Amino acid sequence: MFAYILKRILLMVPTLLGVLLVTFAVIQFVPGGPVEQYLAEAKGSVGGSAEGSSSSYRGSQGVDPKRVEQIKALYGFDKPAPERFWLMIKQFASFDLGKSFFQNKPVSALIWEKLPVSISLGLWTFFISYLIAVPLGVAKAVRAGTRFDLVTTLLILLGYAIPGFVLGVALLVIFGGQLQWFPLRGLTSSNWEELSWGAKVVDYLWHIALPITAMVLGSFAVTAMLTKNAFLEEIRKQYVVTARAKGLDERQVLWKHIFRNALIPIVTGFPAAFIGAFFTGSLLIETLFSLDGLGLLSYESVIRRDYPVVLGTLFLFTLIGLVTKLVSDLSYVWVDPRVKFD
Repeated sequence: MFAYILKRILLMVPTLLGVLLVTFAVIQFVPGGPVEQYLAEAKGSVGGSAEGSSSSYRGSQGVDPKRVEQIKALYGFDKPAPERFWLMIKQFASFDLGKSFFQNKPVSALIWEKLPVSISLGLWTFFISYLIAVPLGVAKAVRAGTRFDLVTTLLILLGYAIPGFVLGVALLVIFGGQLQWFPLRGLTSSNWEELSWGAKVVDYLWHIALPITAMVLGSFAVTAMLTKNAFLEEIRKQYVVTARAKGLDERQVLWKHIFRNALIPIVTGFPAAFIGAFFTGSLLIETLFSLDGLGLLSYESVIRRDYPVVLGTLFLFTLIGLVTKLVSDLSYVWVDPRVKFD
């Protein structure tokens, strides 16, 4: 097991390098880099993009060439691309994610600022989805083929088919606009600091209700159907028939024999879903409900060509994803001791 873990950890290094290299290479050919963005903003123009960071700068027409060279040096574009990539890798090796070009803040500080919104969306969606999906999947397996199973399957597939953004718009128009039961934007009210502790909790839940509803409706469909199919597969196995033949109560057969084996595919996916909840960034939901989270940060960074934010967040999230994948694979051994890794 130790050799397997060590091998997986060592494989993370080329994987990280490959992801960063491909992204860095693509960035070199994207028009309208940070130098052009800066010059366009300085001139008050909307256009003024260039062919690329290594070609002639259309946005610099009419600007002192020395000033252009100073801006290139400011953003590090006075160095060749291989040298810039190597400097970036050395920086990331010390877990320094760099500094934003346009917000003049460290990337780690920006992530830390946006994280509360993403955590709120991700954790609530994660817990509510699992609390609904697992019991619903068990109930559907026990009542397979009944009217309850057919109706719930239809409702699940209907919810899964409706995009979260479309549902969010409908909820916002009906409950936020026409009925005015819920606020239209933000995670808290403007006077949140002045509220008592209990009032803060109520205010927070009041604001988060609509975006969470929009995200949850389609997110538990896969887990519910996976739970149902896993339980149905276990119910048909020989050990269940033997347990029933011994006269065990159906409830004992379900919860003491079937439950642990059927939850193996659910539990093994739990670490990835849980860690992912902390870094969930739903751009459309955040934009719709005016929530300043990681999704909006990533989108704005790409649009403005804020490369330190793009590459820094990519490095962090890829590393977290690789570690989480390893933990998910190891959880197979914890859930089912019969599983062995060579």
